[in-house]
Amino acid sequence: METRVPITVLMPAYNAGPYICQAIDSVLAQSYGDFELLIINDGSTDNTEELINGYSDGRIRLYTQENKGVIEALNYGLQLARGRYIARFDADDVCYPDRLKIQYDYMQQHPACVLLGAASDYIDKDGNYLFEWQPPAYDTAGLKQKILEISPFDHPTIMYRLDVALKIGGYPKGAIHFEDHIFWTHFFEYGEVRNLDKPLIKHRFNPGSVTIDEKWRGERFMKIKYRSVKSGVVSDEDAAELKEIIKHQDIKKYKEAAYYSMIGKKYLWNRHDPVKARAHFKQAISIMPQKAEPYMLYLFSFMPQKLVEAVYNRSKK
Repeated sequence: METRVPITVLMPAYNAGPYICQAIDSVLAQSYGDFELLIINDGSTDNTEELINGYSDGRIRLYTQENKGVIEALNYGLQLARGRYIARFDADDVCYPDRLKIQYDYMQQHPACVLLGAASDYIDKDGNYLFEWQPPAYDTAGLKQKILEISPFDHPTIMYRLDVALKIGGYPKGAIHFEDHIFWTHFFEYGEVRNLDKPLIKHRFNPGSVTIDEKWRGERFMKIKYRSVKSGVVSDEDAAELKEIIKHQDIKKYKEAAYYSMIGKKYLWNRHDPVKARAHFKQAISIMPQKAEPYMLYLFSFMPQKLVEAVYNRSKK
């Protein structure tokens, strides 16, 4: 008979060698220790698997599959999980020591809650602090109002009930790079959903991540995404088109340029350090000189701070 645990920390990993030890260490150091760390190695070609195998902690369970992408890795993990709750976490992020305790205690005290997110501190690839992300809403009513416009959760902060995730059918396979957003919409059918205002992780931006600035994905991607979020499913036709769009974007040069442009924006909007912002925009331009956005942002970074803040606040609204 399988040994059940309260929490499964579900971590997909693909070529995460530079960061995965810090991620694992932060999970193993949790103040709440009754969990399993389930790592799905998605066909890594670097030293990711070797580094994981270097740990002797019995709470770690490692499964390796051929490279199928994060959606397949997550759904495989849901089938293997032995916890009542799933705590999502990524292989390049860092958990604060009380992350699991805070979320588990909340879920125990609020049994109607089926999904719980949190605020997070964002860092760059080298671990430098960028800004604190606060959710756009915290209670079920507010989140329901926001969910069709934006994704109001930070995926690696999420804890949810495994039984509900399985009833939903797991992460939708065709929703490449927004599988979490559609997934969240279905939890409202099963109970309350919440966000906490306390940052529980350090969420790392890095050039190798599957996540890039959605504005770099293009207008067609965004139309498909929000049509799919509203309907709760991705049509076969849209899934095929998404695959084609992303095939031309998930290349090293494109993702690196998108990364530097995004970090530049964080220094411009969130920190207002125009010198550092310009350095990152210049890096993006040098990698992909044909992309217009970094040039415009570079020029805009010379504008007065009050104007920059006004434009940013207007764009958020």
